[in-house]
Amino acid sequence: MSDTRKSIKERISTATKSQWLRFALVSILYILFTIWDNNYWLLFGLLLIFDIYISKVIPWDGWKNSQIRSLRKIAEWADAIVFALIAVYFINIFIFQNYKIPTSSLEKTLLVGDYLFVSKVNYGPRVPNTPLSFPLTHHTLPIVNTKSYSDWPHWPYKRLEGLSHVKRGDIVVFNYPTGDTVALKVQNPDYYDLITHWTTRERVHSDETTFGKVVYRPVDRRENYVKRCIGMPGDSLQIVDNLTYINGNSFATPGKAQFNYFVETSGNFFTEKQFRKLGVSKDDQQLYNRSSDAETVFEMFGIEPNANGTYNPVYRLPLTAKVVQFLKNSSWLKSIHIEPEMFGGETYPYGYNTGWSRDNFGPLWIPKQGETIVLNEENLAFYSRCIVNYEGNTLHQSGNQIFINGVPANSYTFRQNYYFMMGDNRHNSADSRYWGFVPEDHIVGTPLLIWLSLDKDRSWLDGKIRWSRIFTRVSAQ
Repeated sequence: MSDTRKSIKERISTATKSQWLRFALVSILYILFTIWDNNYWLLFGLLLIFDIYISKVIPWDGWKNSQIRSLRKIAEWADAIVFALIAVYFINIFIFQNYKIPTSSLEKTLLVGDYLFVSKVNYGPRVPNTPLSFPLTHHTLPIVNTKSYSDWPHWPYKRLEGLSHVKRGDIVVFNYPTGDTVALKVQNPDYYDLITHWTTRERVHSDETTFGKVVYRPVDRRENYVKRCIGMPGDSLQIVDNLTYINGNSFATPGKAQFNYFVETSGNFFTEKQFRKLGVSKDDQQLYNRSSDAETVFEMFGIEPNANGTYNPVYRLPLTAKVVQFLKNSSWLKSIHIEPEMFGGETYPYGYNTGWSRDNFGPLWIPKQGETIVLNEENLAFYSRCIVNYEGNTLHQSGNQIFINGVPANSYTFRQNYYFMMGDNRHNSADSRYWGFVPEDHIVGTPLLIWLSLDKDRSWLDGKIRWSRIFTRVSAQ
């Protein structure tokens, strides 16, 4: 009797030990996943697994019986590809994903061109908000430039149990909080910076030729950023002259942190070899003598012209404390000055005059789940984005009365934890000093390993591959 004509009872009774063993192993893994996910409706999936390995009511491998050899070959390849895509999909969501460092905000801890394995297990993987998506894409399909995910179904935030929790000092990958709204043709500056400092909301939405289509992205489809966690939920954070204080106690600046300096040379231009010695990339090699405000800035630092009226080369460079000390002990240097806070621009929250700057910021309390604040003008400036954008409420004022979800309110209790993230490249990092808090539901994971590192300033025959960084662990120090 052919297999297609066998009854279910016959298929079960004739199943081999190998079939039962494979069914048992897959079922155990599936049950463990169900317990981890804490969604016991998934146990109905055991019926499907039973059919795949034992009862075979659905002809899962019916293509193997085809008499057409070419059709069997195509089906075999399709079967392997589908299996691989499903495996990659689940690994990418629940275990780890690849991430490339695109900007210098964490140099010299992580370098532009580092490729990372980002663990999602450490903090617990999130169940995706948008589960239907093309594997190995984030929000856009390459080439065709269309959405790579479906808005339906949309699942609420849920995080599975992880190995640990975010700790102060951790390097964290997260979804960019203000990346919920995006003008596709102008993504830097972000939408909120764009309509606050550069143009109007009306123009961005009406001028599609210049700004592109304005789209909304769910949390799990917003751009991935990587920064260092400086402030934890419930902390009070303050920055004084570039030094960070948490709850009044000094928080050590990472050893590889960088700040911008104006470096006046002893008379010569730096060579590429010298820049490599200093660890300064080509993008950061700014000769400030060419700037329109050069003489004003030089006068501020007391940098004087030579007898012939010209200035020595003055560079604006991001440098670590170790490199600054090296320069001070070298013959290359005439003077060095840390960049003043006036270069930092406006900080969070936009439109509210705090008097804060990039280098002198706070004190600012970081929201904690279950904690309650009094609603007043200052707290609304600091926390209205948390209340509305991250926790899904409506908020408006009528006279002196504040309404949340249409109900008069004098206080608000936060429903999730928030974090304060900063880059180690302190004067060249768009971070929480500019766009505020990172909600817990935006946390993706933590980088564990650098599996490849490419120097964009060098050719393949001149050290493009940074061999010393390959397969090194990412250290939080």
